[in-house]
Amino acid sequence: MFETFDHTADLGLRVRAATLDELFAEAGRALFATIVEDLATVRCESSERFDVAGTDREYLLFDWLKALLYRFDADHQLFGRFEVRVTPEGLSAEVWGEPLDWDRHVLSNEVKAITYHGLKVEPSDGGWLAELIVDI
Repeated sequence: MFETFDHTADLGLRVRAATLDELFAEAGRALFATIVEDLATVRCESSERFDVAGTDREYLLFDWLKALLYRFDADHQLFGRFEVRVTPEGLSAEVWGEPLDWDRHVLSNEVKAITYHGLKVEPSDGGWLAELIVDI
């Protein structure tokens, strides 16, 4: 589950999940749900693998979302399905999506960057909580 919250000139994302793997997958969904108006319009036609190194959970989340945002910015690739495995050394993920199709996809926010401001990943209520701010 994720929700957005207002932040001065930016947008906050609050993500909750039962496991750390699900938290990182849900954070990917939250990012693309911020970019495209209706994430259900993204067809999961092809997959890509991402491997991100890192031992600090907050920086790992930052680097993971930054890698996803780069693929959108550089190649106009949208993703709608995420499977993530977080290890002590980083994460490996398989994501599914398709190229942006202006006839079917309506963009809702231009996410310029993932920020370090307010970034947190922590255990919460028997599961996990992440909060981050994206520059829009």
